[in-house]
Amino acid sequence: MRLQVEHLPGDRDPKPVWLCSSAVDAAAEDVDRWWQAFLRRFDLEHTFRLFKQTLGWTVPKIRSPQAADRWTWLVIAAHTQLRLARPLVTDLRRPWEKPTPPARLTPARVRRGFRHLRPRTALPASAPKPTRPGPGRPRGSRNRRPAPHHDVGKSDKNIRATGTPGRDRG
Repeated sequence: MRLQVEHLPGDRDPKPVWLCSSAVDAAAEDVDRWWQAFLRRFDLEHTFRLFKQTLGWTVPKIRSPQAADRWTWLVIAAHTQLRLARPLVTDLRRPWEKPTPPARLTPARVRRGFRHLRPRTALPASAPKPTRPGPGRPRGSRNRRPAPHHDVGKSDKNIRATGTPGRDRG
C-alpha cells in the first residue's frame, strides 16, 4: 500500500509511505484501519521513549517480576500525573521550541513546569517539622559493635601457594 499525504506542517515536501500486508483480499475498511494503526504507532513509540528516557522506566536493576510490575505501575502513575497537570503548568519552552497552547503540551514539557506547580497546590499533610541530626555516639567513646573486616586477598589458592593468608607470590 502506498500512502500519500497532501501536506505537512512547515511546508515540507510529503514523501510517500509504503505499508506491506500479506492479506490478499483486503477491503477498504481494512486498509483504513491499517494506515490509522500506523499513525497511532508514532504516538506509542514516543510514549515509550518518554517512559524510558525521561521517567526512567528501564533504569533500575529489578530482581523480580513483581518488582518490575510495581515499577511499571509507578511510571504509568507518573505519566498520568503529567497528563493531568497539563492545564495547570506554564510552558517553559526552550529557545528553539515553538509556543504551544496549554491543552497541547507534551508530558516532557509539562515535566519542566511541574516544579513550579507544587507551591501552588494544597498539601494534604501538615508542614514537616524541622529536624536536626541526632546526637550520635558521644566523642571519645568506643564503638561497641565494630563492623566485620574481611581480608581481601584471602583465598584457598593463595594460602596453599604461599603458606600465609592474603599474600600473593608475584
